[in-house]
Amino acid sequence: MNSVKQPIYLDYNATTPCDPRVVQAMLPYFTEIYGNPANGLHVLGRKAALAVETAREQVANLIKARSNEIFFTSGATESNHLAILGTAEFAPASRRKVITCAIEHKAVLEPCKRLAERGFEVVILPVDENGMVRLSDLEKALDNNTFLVSIQSANNEIGTLQPISNITSMAHHYGALVHTDAAQAAGKIPVDVNEWEVDLLSISAHKMYGPKGIGALYVRGGRRKIPIRPILEGGGQENGLRAGTLNVPGIVGFGAACEIAIAEMPTEAIRIQSLRDELEKNLLENISNLRINARYAPRLPNTISLTFEGEEADALLARLPQLMMSTG
Repeated sequence: MNSVKQPIYLDYNATTPCDPRVVQAMLPYFTEIYGNPANGLHVLGRKAALAVETAREQVANLIKARSNEIFFTSGATESNHLAILGTAEFAPASRRKVITCAIEHKAVLEPCKRLAERGFEVVILPVDENGMVRLSDLEKALDNNTFLVSIQSANNEIGTLQPISNITSMAHHYGALVHTDAAQAAGKIPVDVNEWEVDLLSISAHKMYGPKGIGALYVRGGRRKIPIRPILEGGGQENGLRAGTLNVPGIVGFGAACEIAIAEMPTEAIRIQSLRDELEKNLLENISNLRINARYAPRLPNTISLTFEGEEADALLARLPQLMMSTG
């Protein structure tokens, strides 16, 4: 492996390159259609607003939602904070429990920690050897005091896919809201909010060949159905949920990335999974101290998690600078 000459980028769950078609879609909104979409008094503002609503529809189509249920944010981190902290502001006194799992992204675990500091009971479910939440553990944790369950759709390190439909059904039985961080799932596997029946869902453009700094929060039925306290206040943007001038080029790029994903995901998922399986086969045939984590569990088609017995991950990567990967 030390003989690798050309750098190989294998860190697509951390971020993806921006698709050239996405970049081309964004460019006019930097130099030509640069109006503020909040100002409908002139043509540049109206054109920008139209572009935002077109992109909102494109993002909604990716996850089978309605456009009025999509709220643009700066990314999945902000979406997660809105979903957890924003809804908790309206939690009744009789519902002060939040349930999440041990391998969530810190953008979920940290807001939950903040709720614990405010007196909420936060239950962090363990996972099995494949990174899967045990539904029996969830059943034990759920009760009529549960306000929110936040479980990721797909793990960023192992690629494990959680049984979101089952989780939602169980949580709704107790009247709890369900949020899922789908930053790693959207654009890689089909995501259908109606099939999953989640109440809140976070996505991010840069995980699916879109630009950095833009994401969205799906809110089932919109703000009228699920009240959320804004984190940023000052303007009326995003139906009052997220103040601040909209990032029009980023939003347009996000929409373009979603449109490309809808068209190409069915064939790309098969192609990428085939490459993944071939790589795993070759690695196992040539490296004796290698273990592939969650190899037989439901997982993302693009993700490989490796354990090298007797090796320290960061030290191993330091010896392989041409291979760009993450440790965890």
